[in-house]
Amino acid sequence: MSHNRPESRPQPSIPTGMVDRMLRRRFLQIGGAGFLGLTLPRLLRAEGGSTGSGPAKSVIFLYQFGGPSHLDTFDMKPDAAEGIRGPLGSIPSAVPGMPVCEHLPEMAKIMDKVTLIRSMHHTMKNHNSASYYALTGHAPPVDDIRLRDSDELFPAYGSIVDRFAPNDDGMPTFVAYPHVIRDGAITPGQRATFLGKAHDPLLVTEDPNDPNFALPELSLPDTLDVDRLQNRRALQQIVNQQTRLLDYSATARGIDAYYEKALSMLNSKRVRDAFNLAAEPDSVRDRYGRSEYGQSCLLARRLVEAGVRFVNVYFSSSIGGQSTTSGGWDTHGFNNTRMYPIIKARHLPITDQTLPTLINDLDERGLLDDTLIVWMGEFGRTPKINGNISRDHWPQCYTTLLAGGGVKRGFVYGESDRNGAYPAVDMVRPDDLAATMFSLLGIDPETEIRDPLDRPFPIAGGRPVTGVMA
Repeated sequence: MSHNRPESRPQPSIPTGMVDRMLRRRFLQIGGAGFLGLTLPRLLRAEGGSTGSGPAKSVIFLYQFGGPSHLDTFDMKPDAAEGIRGPLGSIPSAVPGMPVCEHLPEMAKIMDKVTLIRSMHHTMKNHNSASYYALTGHAPPVDDIRLRDSDELFPAYGSIVDRFAPNDDGMPTFVAYPHVIRDGAITPGQRATFLGKAHDPLLVTEDPNDPNFALPELSLPDTLDVDRLQNRRALQQIVNQQTRLLDYSATARGIDAYYEKALSMLNSKRVRDAFNLAAEPDSVRDRYGRSEYGQSCLLARRLVEAGVRFVNVYFSSSIGGQSTTSGGWDTHGFNNTRMYPIIKARHLPITDQTLPTLINDLDERGLLDDTLIVWMGEFGRTPKINGNISRDHWPQCYTTLLAGGGVKRGFVYGESDRNGAYPAVDMVRPDDLAATMFSLLGIDPETEIRDPLDRPFPIAGGRPVTGVMA
C-alpha cells in the first residue's frame, strides 16, 4: 500500500455566511427553466480536446444510496476507542496495511485491484442534497431535505458523457437502473435536466433478478413490427411538420430526439442482446448472486462489454436502514432496529459477493483496464456510535472505492484522522472526483456548458486527482 502526499494542498477556511452567498449566487447563475443546452451554437470548449478517448472507455457507477459507514467497511479503526471502532473486526487484505471489515473476506482477496480514497469530504447532511452532489459533482444550492429534482440543477454524469462523447453505433451511451431513487421526492442528479431529454439515460425499472426480466422500453406489441412503427413515425412527422408552432421549444426537440434514439434501439439486435441476461450461464449468474443488485452488476458488465459508456446501478430505491431484506445504507438505528444486524445480514454479504465478482469478471475478460468502477454513497457515518448502537450521517469524511479504468491497483489515496472524522491529508471533494472521472474518460473537465445567455459553467468544478491515476 502507498499513500500519495505530494498533492496535499491547504484548504482555506471560508466563513459559513460567505459559502451560503457563493452557493446562492451560483444557483442564480445556472437558474431558469429555459436553461437548455440544445439551443446553443457553441457548447464545448476543450482547449486540449474533449474527444472521449481516455484510458476508461466506460464507467460503472455503483451508487450506495443511504450512505455506507466507512468505519465498518474500508477504513477500519481497530485501535480507536470502543465507542468509535464499533463491534465489527478487521481482517488483512491482499495488500499489507489495507485491512477491511471481517464481513468482506472476498473483497479482502482483491484489494490489490482497487484504489481507496479515504479522504472524501463535503458538508451536505441531507440525502437528496448529498446525493445530488455525488451524482453530478456540483454542490447543491442548499443543504435541505426538501431539495427537489429540477431542470435548473446540473445534469447527471452520464448525461454529460452523452452530450460530449456519445456512442454513434446505435448503442445507448447512458443507462440507469433498476430504480429511480428518492428520499420523499425524487432525488436530483439522475437525468439530463437542462441539457434536454435527448441526453436522459435509458431508464430500466425492471428487476434483473426477476425470471421474467424484460425491457418494456425496448419491446413492441406483438402486432406491431419495427417497419410498421417506422412507417407510423414517418406519417407522424409529416403531420407534425404541418401543425407545429413556429416557436418550437428546445424541450420538444429534446423529446423528439429521445424518441428517435428509442426507435433506433428497438431495431438493434446488439441492444437486445446486451440486455439478455438469460444468455449468461447459470454458474456466472450464481457467482454474482441471485439478488436484484447482483444481477444488476452482471447486467452492467454485459452493457459495457457491448459498448455502453456510462452505467448507473442503484443499490436500492430508498435510503432504507430498517430491513434486512430491502433498502439502502441509512442505518441510524431507529424503530427498534440496529445498524449492525442489518448490515451483517444484508449490505455486507451482498457487497462481498457482487463487487469482487464484478471486478474479477471484468479483469478476466480483459475489460477492467478500460472500465472504471466507482463504488460510493452520498456520505459516510459518524465516528461516534449513537445511543441506538448505530451511526448517523457524516459527510465530513468517508471512503470511495475505484477500480480499473486508468486508476492504480492496491493503492490508498488520502487518509482520515485517527477516528475517521476528518481528512488528515489529501482531501477530495465530489467536484474533484467528477473531474477525475471525466479526465479518465478523455473528456476535459473544464469543458463548458453554456446557458442561453452564453454564460459558461465547467462540467466539473474541481481538479482531477492525478494521484490515483496509473
